[in-house]
Amino acid sequence: MKRLSQFAIAACLLLGSAVAWAANDTPVGTWRQVDDVTGKPKSIIQITDNNGKLEGKVMQVLLSDDGPHPICKKCDGDRKDQPIEGMVIMWGVKKDDDVWDGGKILDPKNGKVYSVKLSLTEGGNKLDVHGYIGISLLGRSQVWERMQ
Repeated sequence: MKRLSQFAIAACLLLGSAVAWAANDTPVGTWRQVDDVTGKPKSIIQITDNNGKLEGKVMQVLLSDDGPHPICKKCDGDRKDQPIEGMVIMWGVKKDDDVWDGGKILDPKNGKVYSVKLSLTEGGNKLDVHGYIGISLLGRSQVWERMQ
């Protein structure tokens, strides 16, 4: 009986480790967006899988020049003058080997839409978010931190 209990505990620990690893091998989850200029957390982003394509939504704005509940003043179309909290700012991102790309990301601060490439680092605890126009060698990156 004691041996069975030890086996059950070991199996649970291994299963728990596998589940934790599996959760960190994809960008799906909740992320703290860290500003690439100031190094300060700007917002909380929820990334979900929508039929094989990743989508990112702003859940909470933490730091803004326009107060606690900013609107997208410089956005075009349906996003114009809409609250940034609750806004989908990333869409159409697909897995391509060890990166996710092919989608778009909106910078609500300037209203511009960029191509985006995502790469997991540090065992899936950080996400390199690279926005660019044209070729991916040019552009700008932010490192987002996975929230536990």
